[in-house]
Amino acid sequence: MKFRLALFVAAASGLVALSYEILWYRLCSFVTQGAPLAFGALLGFYLIGIAVGSYRSRVYCEREGPVAARQALGRFLFLANVAAFLVAPAMGLAVTYGPWSVSLLVVLAATTLLGAVLPLTSHLAITPDDSAGARLSYLYVANILGSCAGSLLTGFVAMDHFSTREIAVGLGWLGFLLAAVVVFATEEEPGRRRGTLGAIAVAAAVTGLSSHAAFDQLYERLLYRTSFKPDLHFAETVENRSGIINVTREGKVFGGGAYDGAFNTSLTHDQNWVVRAYAVSALHPRPKRMLMIGLASGSWAKVLASAPGLERFTIVEINPGYLELIARHAEVADILTDPKINIVIDDGRRWLEAHPGETFDAVVMNMTWHWRAHSTNLLSREFFTLVRRHLVPGGLFFFNTTASLDACRTAIDVFPHTFRVSNFVAGSDAPLGVDLAGWEALLRAYRVDGRPVLDPTTDDGRAALAKLVAYMKPGDPQKGAEAEESLARTCATGEVITDDNMLPEWRQILHWEHP
Repeated sequence: MKFRLALFVAAASGLVALSYEILWYRLCSFVTQGAPLAFGALLGFYLIGIAVGSYRSRVYCEREGPVAARQALGRFLFLANVAAFLVAPAMGLAVTYGPWSVSLLVVLAATTLLGAVLPLTSHLAITPDDSAGARLSYLYVANILGSCAGSLLTGFVAMDHFSTREIAVGLGWLGFLLAAVVVFATEEEPGRRRGTLGAIAVAAAVTGLSSHAAFDQLYERLLYRTSFKPDLHFAETVENRSGIINVTREGKVFGGGAYDGAFNTSLTHDQNWVVRAYAVSALHPRPKRMLMIGLASGSWAKVLASAPGLERFTIVEINPGYLELIARHAEVADILTDPKINIVIDDGRRWLEAHPGETFDAVVMNMTWHWRAHSTNLLSREFFTLVRRHLVPGGLFFFNTTASLDACRTAIDVFPHTFRVSNFVAGSDAPLGVDLAGWEALLRAYRVDGRPVLDPTTDDGRAALAKLVAYMKPGDPQKGAEAEESLARTCATGEVITDDNMLPEWRQILHWEHP
């Protein structure tokens, strides 16, 4: 094999291999709802496959002749690409009938075949002379550059413009093209060359033609798992480099496979516990400046933007795909054009650190499940301390603990005063509580889009109002509201989360099969 061809094969195979890994991790993260161990599990199978393939390739380097090694290289590239393309459909099929992790065996098969590519390429292209070491280093550099390019191009470019199916098909065709180049350049027998190239062309055609069926309802399968039914279809799906967002026909939103709220601002048909958004004004009357970290469906933003006295509302959201969804739903679409609202696409913690002079009357964070990867960034003592620095005296921090006693305990550690509403905990340097008469008056006066959120002149309205007033009366620690002293007892068994201990992510390390 000519050395220039070997450099190309090393670079291209690295690009394809790492691109597939990026794609596979997206699916592993989705099916586990972002469990931290998902990446480690995938990487483990990936590297074991590479190691086994590299080790077994020595059979062709030591015992077989160069002809067999050349044929093996083309064959391994072809079969590896077939197996790599099938990982996503295999995961969708596996999770429908049992554990998704069975699909990691397909990952193992693909990477075992890919693991033989670089050793065989080196064996065929490098002669055993004084320059062998230097040539081997050049091949490794080419492989590393290709791997880096694959990660960057797939993770930061392709995922912003193409779906998972389209990326998988594109990588499949690229892998088949690489196999064809190797066969064309190294196969010396014309008949065998034509036959092999024909088989590769047929495989490429089948890949493209079968991709729609192979990837049909993939995300529905990964989300609903054994509860999947053929009539389940998402109403909307947005894919970009920040993640995958799905919306059910009922208006429920899932981000990266985890429940992320719903399109609803109604208190009488409260399917997303939006009452917690209304509660912000009960805990801090008439906030003028407010920050919200996380946008999702925009329902909370719609409610909070209508809070009495609010003058300026900053929202930090990490995934721009939510803006695309919000624009399609009339109930919340006007938050995109509301002059008091400033929506920033950024990481919430990074934005706060970059704007040390910004202060707010209230900071609201309806975050995702505490056990998901990277949740420590928004639940640690260090982050809560950062938020506290951005609050005016008497300001309110109101965040979703998602029932984590550790998150609750951390808030108690940072803020002098706390109060719980449902699974949300409020923190402040001023005493917290709810004036029930004021809460009732607020609900009677609250308007969204100029319309009252409750109609106390109707039986349903009066019943809803009475229920919501009772809900905010501190009492049962398991629901409704809870005052400071009781909350301290409830969360006493929790531990303080820090950036170093990453407690919510690693408290249950085997949380990835049934999150």
